[in-house]
Amino acid sequence: MVPQSAPDSVHSYRFTRDQRLLDGDQFQAVFNAPDWRVSDRYFLILARPNGLDQARLGLVIGRRKARRAADRAAIKRRAREQFRLRQHELAGLDLIVLLRGPCPKEGGRSLTPSLSALLDKLLAKRGQD
Repeated sequence: MVPQSAPDSVHSYRFTRDQRLLDGDQFQAVFNAPDWRVSDRYFLILARPNGLDQARLGLVIGRRKARRAADRAAIKRRAREQFRLRQHELAGLDLIVLLRGPCPKEGGRSLTPSLSALLDKLLAKRGQD
């Protein structure tokens, strides 16, 4: 059986190096002048337009807020996954996700709904402007 090719309208959901904020200058540009900020008990998301046709993600998950390496890794994994699934909606933005509150006792795995809700709020704010 020959596999059928996917239609052109199907998007790729890969997370590549081009979709990451890589150096201090890229992070500093978002920290210095974010156009949108959304937050909750656990996270602060800063965003600004990047002039590109894709979104880029930066993560700041400090050891003081999530002591265990497994929790930090789980939080980063969940943030990347939410970004990857919504990258086409977030196109043209640089985002920084900061862990602002202590990691819950259940660990980083319990924070996916929080990240999803914050990205919804960010997209709503972006749509208002």
